[in-house]
Amino acid sequence: MKIVNSVPVSSFGGLNFVLNEFERIGLGRFINSELPELPPQSIYSWKDVMYSFWSLFFCGGDCAEDLSGNFKASFNANPFVKIPSPDRVLNRMKGLAEPMQLFDTVRGQKLHEFSINNLLTGINLSLIKKLKLLDQNDLTLDYDNTIIFSEKADSKMTYKKDYGYCPGVGLIGETVVYVENRNGNSDAQTLQDETLERMFNALGAAKIKINRFRADGASYQLKTLSVACRYADLIYIRARKDQAVMKAIASITEWEQVETKNGIEYYGSVEFVPFKKRAREHKLQHLLKPYRLVVTKTKNSDGQLDLFTGEACKYAVIVTNDYEMSNIEIVQFYNQRGAAEKEFDVLKNDFGWDNMPFSRLEQNSVYLIICAMCRNLYSYIIKLFSKKTTILSPS
Repeated sequence: MKIVNSVPVSSFGGLNFVLNEFERIGLGRFINSELPELPPQSIYSWKDVMYSFWSLFFCGGDCAEDLSGNFKASFNANPFVKIPSPDRVLNRMKGLAEPMQLFDTVRGQKLHEFSINNLLTGINLSLIKKLKLLDQNDLTLDYDNTIIFSEKADSKMTYKKDYGYCPGVGLIGETVVYVENRNGNSDAQTLQDETLERMFNALGAAKIKINRFRADGASYQLKTLSVACRYADLIYIRARKDQAVMKAIASITEWEQVETKNGIEYYGSVEFVPFKKRAREHKLQHLLKPYRLVVTKTKNSDGQLDLFTGEACKYAVIVTNDYEMSNIEIVQFYNQRGAAEKEFDVLKNDFGWDNMPFSRLEQNSVYLIICAMCRNLYSYIIKLFSKKTTILSPS
């Protein structure tokens, strides 16, 4: 058989299956209705802008400028969306910025610059519910901050001695549920209780109830523990080994010995009321409550004795209000948050977080949240398409 003519094959024809699914679930209508109304004479809708930008990352792009480069010809051939210029996409994003907010601390000598975008936070949570990405029966929320190094005009010096931002991020599995940007000189501990309060309130407004909350040592603060306990049923937070914690560890008399792939480990626990001195100094005794300290003990390779325990050991400590799981189960459950930490690599390398386009904190916050929405859409598409082909894994 002789082929007389044929339709040219698009380089990114597979994108049409993605955009077709977006249209099937009404994503375009959702975007146009949730984002600010555009003038009647606008050539490009919000759907055009967002579909075009998200398509870049579905096809391996890095930044909005790719719309006028390698992807232009292929994207223009798609039947679902009109492709705007990179400048049009970025200008629309700028228009979604909300004013930066300034905060100070009780003893602080500097102002802290935070960027809180309530509009996009709400839209992202509505999108997550529309895509049914969450199992409402048992939700574990991980919170962490990451540093995005960048020499933007307003970026400040981070504790890692380079300029950038330090956004706080809430994750449920691989789903990004909250992003609150902060400048680089505001580390993870600074006003974290207020950030968590805003995050939990946003989730509550979307009727998303958190069963379990995990966080690293930056969350080991009196007010932060109180906020987490108020909104989540169970909390699991890495405790910093201050004098009071080490004295509590020294009081543990029963240790369970377990052989692991890393060698012999010992597990023990004790009830403990943290931050008594701080609560007394700041008249916050009403926030005090007992927690369970779960301790993992391993032998020191150098044989150096600990001042408080008198043992040549290293200690890893988790503070929790879970009195049901065993010590080992709590440690294993807490260590699963390492998967959440890896999500930062995914966001930075595959979804644009390392290529912020704007010079101002609040504008780059818009960019980070829209990129996070793309990550959530990608999760939805992969899970859906993995049911139709064995080539894809659902995660």
